[in-house]
Amino acid sequence: MGRLGTVDPSSYSQPDLITTEHSVLNWKVDFGATKLQGSVLHRFKVLTANLDKILLDVRDINVTNATLLAGGSELPINYFISDAVDDIGQKLTLELPSGTAKGSLNVRIDYETSSSASGLQWLNPTQTLGKEHPYMFSQCQAIHARSVIPCQDTPAVKFTYDATVEHPNELTALMSALIDKKEAGKTQFKQEVPIPAYLVAIAIGKLVSRPLGENSNVWAEEAIVDACAEEFSETATMLKTASELCGPYVWKQYDLLVMPPSFPYGGMENPCLTFVTPTLLAGDKSLADVVAHEIAHSWTGNLVTNKNFEHFWLNEGFTVFVESKIVGRMQGAKELDFKMLSNLTDLQECIRTQLNKTPELTKLVVDLSNCGPDDAFSSVPYIKGSTFLRYLEDLFGGPTVFEPFLRDYLKKYAYKSIETNDFKSALYDYFINTDKKDQLSAVDWDLWLSTEGMPPIIPKFDESLANVTKELASLWSTKSVAELNGSAEIKKNISIHQLIDFLGKLIESKDIVDLTERKIELLESTYNLKNSKNAEIRFRLNRLIIRARLIKRLDEILEFANSNFRMKFCRPIYRDLAEWTEAKPAAIRNFVSVKDQMMAVCSHTIEKDLGLK
Repeated sequence: MGRLGTVDPSSYSQPDLITTEHSVLNWKVDFGATKLQGSVLHRFKVLTANLDKILLDVRDINVTNATLLAGGSELPINYFISDAVDDIGQKLTLELPSGTAKGSLNVRIDYETSSSASGLQWLNPTQTLGKEHPYMFSQCQAIHARSVIPCQDTPAVKFTYDATVEHPNELTALMSALIDKKEAGKTQFKQEVPIPAYLVAIAIGKLVSRPLGENSNVWAEEAIVDACAEEFSETATMLKTASELCGPYVWKQYDLLVMPPSFPYGGMENPCLTFVTPTLLAGDKSLADVVAHEIAHSWTGNLVTNKNFEHFWLNEGFTVFVESKIVGRMQGAKELDFKMLSNLTDLQECIRTQLNKTPELTKLVVDLSNCGPDDAFSSVPYIKGSTFLRYLEDLFGGPTVFEPFLRDYLKKYAYKSIETNDFKSALYDYFINTDKKDQLSAVDWDLWLSTEGMPPIIPKFDESLANVTKELASLWSTKSVAELNGSAEIKKNISIHQLIDFLGKLIESKDIVDLTERKIELLESTYNLKNSKNAEIRFRLNRLIIRARLIKRLDEILEFANSNFRMKFCRPIYRDLAEWTEAKPAAIRNFVSVKDQMMAVCSHTIEKDLGLK
């Protein structure tokens, strides 16, 4: 495919020549046709004289008109759409009159989305909890905003937006913005902080809310809203802790929307309205750390944004780093270090399985010239990135030195989109005239940014909690069922997070002695896994059942894979099943029967995992 643009390999838009300042969305939601119909009015800032055309990103969008608005008059303009690039989209060219000057330019595009837009998910009533009303939601990251709006779909461009949405009277519409005005069947929104296109979000369903704090609510379907309010009751404390670390919260509102099970991610940091997966509802708040992650994004990602997805670690590595600090302040330093060590177990698994055929994607800064961001998506930018930041924090003298730098960096680049070199400059500018300046030359940037594999240096963590899980994984992988049966060591009291990490380490063990039905049953009875509501535990247990090749439990494995389409869970399950000859045909049949209920990003990647694409 090659690089589509000079600024962003995955976008045709030319932010060095023209940039979007403000967009006005007018949408009518058509559940019958599963389409959004309406228009977008973009206010552009032209940065160069005599610009002859505007290039925008689209994907399966039906454009019906393009109009230049100037001095009270409307001028129709020519437009055409290029052939599609697989998994990327198309180029919309808008021809401008000759002699277009620098400055402000208003263009309205009338259009409708495709009935199968990759960034929208339409659920019929039977796919919802209430079973009576349809539901629709968006997921635009990384490059799916172009299937919802003809736009400069690159994080290099940030704009404010207003939206008017017409929808069924009985349903509630929410967006990644503040509600400006509400009447039956029509809601108006305003987002006054500039955001990249991937943060435009919408959800419409039979939704109700409960308060979580002063400027914070949780939204969900009626059947689960009270459980959600209980599960995420620490949200206000997390938000306060994050503000102490990162500076003022600029988005005014922080609401959570608990999504239907087909939502493909753990969470999505849509401003003012974080989307989270229902797989976080464990009943004991043990998985609510994901909310700390999404809250951290309010600064790292949403305020300071990667310029393109080759530098995705600037969004995600920083966010995991801040998330672990929020956890550390709320639960203690031991938990912080245990969290970062557990992450390394997950990273090892990701590199061994998901990325084993594409080792170049294990670099911290990747080349997306011939690869779409969805295909490059992995835990590398999250975990290798946060490990690099912890290494730098330790090198420069610990949190008391590094946290003030972090705040300075966030203030310096707030409202901007940056690349890794900008971060490097900020670090140099901050420390060059201090007693820490010698540490700057100790950082091997090339080693960290361009080397494949695990982080080149593992910082010194407190390993007390991790050593327990390491010993348990060693015990269960080297001892037979008979030896384990009477062992007191396996009955050690451990936390939910330790149990999750231990099961992850067991999956990562090269050999597991005597991995039979009896061993799986002993594991289940020892740690009460059969009754666990915790999705992270059930996910790891299912992977061990696959590894034990227990074909008679295949139905329950597929039942778990069908219970949610969070890619963190269903992709590894399908990858494991693809390597099990006896189970692979059933896995493919199952996938084919449910793939239309998945979002495009999920079905597209699983098709590749199963070798169908």
